[in-house]
Amino acid sequence: MARHNIVFGRDQSVQSGAQYRAPQFGQSPQGGPGTQWSSDFGQQASTENLEAMYARPAASGYDTGRMTLRDALNAITASLGLVIVIGGGITLLPHAFGLVAGEEGQALGAGIGMLALVVGLLGALVVGLVNAFRRKPSAILTLLYAGFEGLLLGGLSAGMEIIYPGIALQAVTGTLIVAGTVLVLFRVGVLRTSPRLNKIFFVAMIAYLLFGLVNIVLLIATGQSLRDGMLGLAIGGLAVAMASYSLVMDFEDIQNAAAAGVPRPYAWRVAFGVTVTMVWMYVEVLRILAILRGD
Repeated sequence: MARHNIVFGRDQSVQSGAQYRAPQFGQSPQGGPGTQWSSDFGQQASTENLEAMYARPAASGYDTGRMTLRDALNAITASLGLVIVIGGGITLLPHAFGLVAGEEGQALGAGIGMLALVVGLLGALVVGLVNAFRRKPSAILTLLYAGFEGLLLGGLSAGMEIIYPGIALQAVTGTLIVAGTVLVLFRVGVLRTSPRLNKIFFVAMIAYLLFGLVNIVLLIATGQSLRDGMLGLAIGGLAVAMASYSLVMDFEDIQNAAAAGVPRPYAWRVAFGVTVTMVWMYVEVLRILAILRGD
């Protein structure tokens, strides 16, 4: 009994009792009315297209326009590298000028370092605020911020080097040790953020900023600082711990952004965050070392 096909009417192959034999892989069906069509298109075109599709490599983040961990790492390397190069150059100016022109050259280098500190402080403040509240990440603003931070850290380190020779290298080493430890503990799953810890962190940040403002007013009015002695060491240790937690937040931001497939320019946003945290950590380590060497 012939079956009915709603498109073509009766199914001729079933009606006539034609035998149908299942094809082998790469061969066209035999015994059916579509044999000629399959021979023309199925065996050659379909097989070649399938082989080409399976041989094609999987789409990468670059192909899809999404941020990958490599994109974030490249942006962070460029930003921190700029801070290190500019900061290191400014730090070495007093020593280099001193070798050439003695004490006068060292004084000139220190003066340039002080100018770099002021320019870097103002520039980093303005560019940092603009970049922080900008909705779209900007590579130019992130690198510009890194350049200003390099001037700031270079000028600060140059002044410290005159008083405490070798302190800049010690601060860099200490910062890398802390940051490296945080990274390793994060990778093995020991350090993670939580909603409760985030609340504690933000409250501590507000208290830290208020303390800093009070300290600045006191320093201007009386010449005394609350960042000296044991209190200064305690505040510095707390600040390093806060910077470490901020770095964990940055790492989670990078991980979550890559997993979510955010647009590639977001790599500069996370690079900006890591740069801010690393600069903060370096300054706090430098202060702790200055207190220890001063006493």
